[in-house]
Amino acid sequence: MPELPEVETVRRGLAPVLEGVRLVHVEARRPDLRFPLPEGFGQRLTGAVVERLDRRAKYLLAPLDRGETLVMHLGMTGRFEIVGGPAGGSRPGDFDRAVAPDPRHAHILFETERGATVTFYDPRRFGYMDLIASDALPEHPWFKGLGPEPLGPDFNPDHLAEALVGRRAPIKAMLLDQRIVAGLGNIYACEALHRAGIDPATAAGDIARPRLVKLVKAIRQILEEAIEAGGSTLRDFASAEGALGYFQHRFSVYGREGEACLRRGCRGVITRQVQSGRSTFACATCQT
Repeated sequence: MPELPEVETVRRGLAPVLEGVRLVHVEARRPDLRFPLPEGFGQRLTGAVVERLDRRAKYLLAPLDRGETLVMHLGMTGRFEIVGGPAGGSRPGDFDRAVAPDPRHAHILFETERGATVTFYDPRRFGYMDLIASDALPEHPWFKGLGPEPLGPDFNPDHLAEALVGRRAPIKAMLLDQRIVAGLGNIYACEALHRAGIDPATAAGDIARPRLVKLVKAIRQILEEAIEAGGSTLRDFASAEGALGYFQHRFSVYGREGEACLRRGCRGVITRQVQSGRSTFACATCQT
């Protein structure tokens, strides 16, 4: 499933095409994705102006001039395609191109007043969309209780130390708890823990503050580098311009079971273990 860098890459690609632009026609070619689309979905969007395009955790948010917000989640295989309009923010010429999406899975079409068409494809239909009153968004079950954004000012060593006090669960599991930090996923948690030199199985409450400082810094660095690289493409992900992510070529641990650790001076080997049903990759030599 796309994680924060992939969703942010998509947001940056869509923003030049959608922000401040009126939707002149919206067509839902089926009544549902993962969940049923809201009643009158196309009609409620047609004629609306997208005020801006935001991201919260792994959600794309498009506040409208009608007092509602279009909430979009990519799921596992969701993908946007832009035809017409200005180039987005992921410099598609720098990256390999994804295979063109199958038109059979073109489920939602957004046509703009500037002549661009944005199409949402989702072969497995695990993505979803909804229209929610903008002033009710903070209390909606999808957003209420979400932790701070890992790239925002509220995610800092003080916050992390307070959230982890007395917690015996492994630090890796705590980083995937969206109430502690919003949007961080399995890939980037593994990478950040390796960069910070922390064993993923360490009881979260046992990690001293200096190491939490390193961990917060590592999380920020990893996410920023991944966004700059256009995210990671492991199977289906592509940006709104059709570019494949590149950060998977920079993984230090994720997916590298049995390979040598890349940390300078370390002679360890990357291992894989399963934590809470998720694969965790780490170096037992330099992550302690």
